[in-house]
Amino acid sequence: MLAGLVALAVAGCGGDEDSEASATTAAATTAPVASGCRRVSQPPPKGAGRRRAPTQRLTARTRYRLNFRTSCGSFTVTLDQRSAPRTTASLVALARARFFDRTVFHRIVPNFVIQGGDPTGTGMGGPGYKTVDRPRQTARYTRGVVAMAKTATEPAGTSGSQFFVVTAELAQLPPDYAIVGRVTAGSEVVQRIGRLGDPSTEQPLQPVVVERVTVATS
Repeated sequence: MLAGLVALAVAGCGGDEDSEASATTAAATTAPVASGCRRVSQPPPKGAGRRRAPTQRLTARTRYRLNFRTSCGSFTVTLDQRSAPRTTASLVALARARFFDRTVFHRIVPNFVIQGGDPTGTGMGGPGYKTVDRPRQTARYTRGVVAMAKTATEPAGTSGSQFFVVTAELAQLPPDYAIVGRVTAGSEVVQRIGRLGDPSTEQPLQPVVVERVTVATS
């Protein structure tokens, strides 16, 4: 499973992307819509980002939440800025710039993770920069944890914009992926999305669109 996570952060599923995209579109067209989800079209891919990493950290003692509105319902991620100060500041800046709007969960592995945050929808895109927040050696990727995908060759804690949400009780992953927060509302929506993947291809069975990500503070 780890190999799949790393590989998808770089090159989607490997192989012929056009044929895979066609197969995914065909499956999405013929498959019944999952309960709690709306039938939506795959949004057109965006270009890879050419942004610069934010230089300011988030305000201390302020709680930041990312509210994800998707075609399968809404869920909220409360960010842990102490664990990953650079990466959480990046996620907030990207959300406020509407970077994640009209993107998809391009990788869904039942009982493991759902992965999104790629503007191109291929598993190869990002914001145009990287941040690094090395996780603790004791980091555990339990259900509801939100962490950042990276390639096998990048140092531990390297992040772009691709994130994953753990749907397994405990994902057997090494402490290489920056932990940015946890799902604190709408966990049933995350689990619903997590059932919409083909275990053999790790491709979604129907488009699951992130329609809007907003930032809330308290």
